[in-house]
Amino acid sequence: MAVSGDAEAVLAAKFAVMRQVADERMWRVYLGTEARALGHGGIAAVARAAGVSETTAAAGVAEVEAGEVGGLPRGRSRRAGGGRKKAEEAQPGLRQALRGLAEAATRGDPVAEITWCSLSLREMEREMAGRGWRCGKDAIARMLRAEGYSLPGMSRTVEGKQHPDRDVQFRRINAMIAQFRPAGEPAVPVDAKKKEQLGPYHRAGRTWRPQGSPVRVRDHDFPDEQAGKITPYGVYGIAVSRGFVSVGTSCDTAAFAVNALRSWWRQEGSLRYPRGARRLLGHLRRRRLQQLQGRRAGSPVRGQP
Repeated sequence: MAVSGDAEAVLAAKFAVMRQVADERMWRVYLGTEARALGHGGIAAVARAAGVSETTAAAGVAEVEAGEVGGLPRGRSRRAGGGRKKAEEAQPGLRQALRGLAEAATRGDPVAEITWCSLSLREMEREMAGRGWRCGKDAIARMLRAEGYSLPGMSRTVEGKQHPDRDVQFRRINAMIAQFRPAGEPAVPVDAKKKEQLGPYHRAGRTWRPQGSPVRVRDHDFPDEQAGKITPYGVYGIAVSRGFVSVGTSCDTAAFAVNALRSWWRQEGSLRYPRGARRLLGHLRRRRLQQLQGRRAGSPVRGQP
C-alpha cells in the first residue's frame, strides 16, 4: 500500500521534533518503528520524510524485528567497528601525504618534541584536495595532533641586534645583588606599570559584589583630558619578596621615578633595612640614574622638594 503525501507530511513534522532530542541509536529505532507500522512502502516513505537513506530506515526495522533494541551496551549507538571509517583508514597514504605537506611549514623545538605548522587547517584542506585527497579540517587537526603538532600562540623570542658582551651587564647585576643581600642592604628592581585612565572605565579583573549589581562603567574608553591618567610605579624588594606601588598623575619622568623611590624608602625601605647605607636599583633608564646620582651627591631634583 502506497503511503500518501499527507501521511508523509505528518511524519516529517514528527521527525523534525524527535531528531532534536534523540541520539543516533534512538533515532534509528524510532524510524524503524514508524516504517514497520506503515507496512509495505513504509521504509521508503520514512526515508523521504526524515531525510535519511533507506538503508538507515531498514536497519531500524531490522533491529526492532530482531529484538536487538536493547542488545547494545549502555552509552553506545553502534556495534564495535560500526560507523564511517576515519579518513586516514579509508585512504591509505593520507597521513603520510599530510605529514609531507606539514613538514614544509613546520616550526618549533625539535629537542622538546613540540612542533606546529604555520598553515591554517583550511589552507591545508585546500592543499590536500588539490593533491587528490579527501579530508576535512577536523580530520586534519586530529592527524596533526597525532603527529605531535600543537596550537601555540605567538612568542616574543625574535630579538634585534645584540652586542657580543650583552650578558656581561646581567652577570654584573647578579654579582652586585649577591653582595648587597648578605649585608642587609636593599636591592630593588623598579619600573613603571601600565597607565590607567581615571574615571568609570572598564578594567580587567573582578570584584566581589551582590549578585545582579555589577560596577557600571562607560561603554567606550575615550580619553578624558580633564581627569587624565594615573601611572603606577612599582618597587620590589628582592630579599623580602614584597612589592610597593606608588601611584601618581604626572608623566613617567625621572623626577616621578625618584619621588616613588623616596616614598618607598620613607614608608617601608628604611624600616626593613635599618642598616642599609647603600641601595642597589635595577631596570632604570640612564636619565633616571643621572637624577638619582644627583640626589645622592646633594644636588636637588628638578620639580621635587
